[in-house]
Amino acid sequence: MGRLSRRAFALAALSTLTTASGAAARPEHPRRATTEMRGVWLATVTNRDWPSQPGLTAAEQRAELIAHLDTAVRNRLNTVIFQVRPTADALWPSPYEPWSSYLTGTQGRSPGWDPLGTAVAQAHARGLELHAWFNPYRIAMHTDPTRLAAAHPARTHPHWVVAYGGKLYYNPGLPEVRAFVQNAMLDAVKKYPVDAVHFDDYFYPYPVAGQTFDDDAAYDRYGGAFPNRAAWRRDNTDKLVQEMARRIPEIRSTTRFGISPFGVWRNAATDSRGSDTRAGVQTYDDLHADTRKWVREGWIDYIVPQLYWNIGSAAADYAKLLPWWAEVARGSRTKLYLGEALYKAGDPAQSTVWQDPAELSRHLTLARDYPQARGHVFFAAREVAADRIGAMARVVADHYGQPAKPPR
Repeated sequence: MGRLSRRAFALAALSTLTTASGAAARPEHPRRATTEMRGVWLATVTNRDWPSQPGLTAAEQRAELIAHLDTAVRNRLNTVIFQVRPTADALWPSPYEPWSSYLTGTQGRSPGWDPLGTAVAQAHARGLELHAWFNPYRIAMHTDPTRLAAAHPARTHPHWVVAYGGKLYYNPGLPEVRAFVQNAMLDAVKKYPVDAVHFDDYFYPYPVAGQTFDDDAAYDRYGGAFPNRAAWRRDNTDKLVQEMARRIPEIRSTTRFGISPFGVWRNAATDSRGSDTRAGVQTYDDLHADTRKWVREGWIDYIVPQLYWNIGSAAADYAKLLPWWAEVARGSRTKLYLGEALYKAGDPAQSTVWQDPAELSRHLTLARDYPQARGHVFFAAREVAADRIGAMARVVADHYGQPAKPPR
């Protein structure tokens, strides 16, 4: 495609953006900033991205991991967010929790090498940041405690555990649980120069119709000072965030703390401060996570709302959520990055808009109008590598012409 026709194509794409979002878009232009987040999530739960299957040799696992890092470099990304504690387990030799079953197929069995230590060293050698991604409370993707390693803390402390929605969780309402999961996660910060500690969107679990998360005993014991159970649960989540925010820099002053929540805090129909959305899930109400508060109070170093909707979506329009989050971040010390649904691009189960390889590039173009938006993170590594319709290649061609350093 020649220069003139390429420019015509870009202008046509931006006119589509104007129509879909209802807001004027400016022509594509190079970002002047030399720093921005260009990240990718590398998920290990259920072997989503890595390793490709449990039971590979140490050499095979290492080769696959390094291939993901090299793919990030080729796409001019600068940060890999590596899931190192997917289900109350560990991808490093931990004194608190067993080796992950996603490595060997058997929880507690050593893989014969140190994935997190290797990831940190190899990422840094390539100029990449390595953010260690932890899931605080999820124990298992099933409800059978006997399938856990014999010495698993969930088996030695069964009163910590709640079965819900076909999974096992630690109970966030127990102070001893919050202390334990923090110690387990912070062990990695003590041992490795990770650039950040990263949580995703799982605090209290997503609602499951017809089921109740049974924390009655904990609420009876600890919830007396709160007007209702929801307020008590939000306070439990606040305590986890505040305590981690305090403890991380005490252990390693250069390690930051970031969280990637579901993209809708509250709908405006629920709360006048909320976004112009009609999402079925609201983090404040359903996950008991007051994500807006964490930004406004400056408790966390960065936030990456998962804006996994297209421009023009009826339920949650990317073009409406972006300015809402920019306004939340305005004046805060918390940096705003945007979570991008690369996994939807080219998925035949998605709507026609996601079959257009330019959709994600339009997101980045739109974000340039908001100085609070300091970069993007793509879900996930498997899709960066496969890039089935060229959506990632389009992002790189349109926006990542030159390398950039992540914000500090």
